[in-house]
Amino acid sequence: MHSKHQPSSHLHAHRAGDSSHHHVAEGRSPKILAGSVLLTLFFAAVEVIAGFWSNSLALISDAGHMITDSTALGLALLAQYIASRPPSPRHSFGFGRAEALAALINALAMLGVVGWIAFEAVQRFAAPEPVQGKTVFVVAAIGLVINLMVAWLLSRDQKSVNTRAALVHVIGDLLGSVAALVAGAVIYLTGWLTIDPLLSLAVSGLILKSTIGVLGESYHVLMEGVPHDIDYLKVGDDIAAIKGVLSVHDLHVWEMSAGHPALIGHLEVRDLQEWPTVLRQIKAMLVEKHGIDHVTLQPEMPGMAEGS
Repeated sequence: MHSKHQPSSHLHAHRAGDSSHHHVAEGRSPKILAGSVLLTLFFAAVEVIAGFWSNSLALISDAGHMITDSTALGLALLAQYIASRPPSPRHSFGFGRAEALAALINALAMLGVVGWIAFEAVQRFAAPEPVQGKTVFVVAAIGLVINLMVAWLLSRDQKSVNTRAALVHVIGDLLGSVAALVAGAVIYLTGWLTIDPLLSLAVSGLILKSTIGVLGESYHVLMEGVPHDIDYLKVGDDIAAIKGVLSVHDLHVWEMSAGHPALIGHLEVRDLQEWPTVLRQIKAMLVEKHGIDHVTLQPEMPGMAEGS
């Protein structure tokens, strides 16, 4: 006796005329994130010890960034693995949004780090503390090289909002290393301790701007917002302009995962016999003009919606 249930692989299969999006995050390289995690985690341990040894806020803040980055990159790697899994009977859209979720968590963590740095910097302005400038300079120089290597690795995978979120952390670390480098040199040469919290605040401001951008992007994906590069009203107008379409309603456009928009809606059509031709024209137009190839539309005769 055959089971009445179809296997999930059959239900998720895409046939001719269906979208090319397979609900799986493709083109991601786990080796890039794995290498970045190892490099960052190694130097995070070095910088934590050196930061407290030298009593430098700039170096401690950079160490805090590095520790946060290790967690962020680890989350990104985990999310990348989850996003690469195929759809299941309980998750028919796949796991692509795991990347946006990890990006959101990373951005929130970075906001916490920035807040901590700002608080510590204000305390240092009121009561400057001695700093070992030479130690700060040497460790920051090594950190700069490490961060440049990690940033280069991550820049090779810009398809994922998750990887871009991790890159924001690393860029923050890179800026932190530059600030610590300058702070160490100034303190060693002049003894001016205020440069330490001053540069920490400057770097935190730059990191905050980038973090807010990632936070907004990941939130937009998770809340099923219309992709920023798609004009929702223009999409509706273009569909309504297709010959045989009388009206468009219950139209929704969102991202199933970053970079993969989808559309569903109901259309009143002049003649249901013409629907296959009308649908082909709509799909071709949506791909060409709006980059949407995952399309589900329900045709209706005039008056059907009111009578249902």
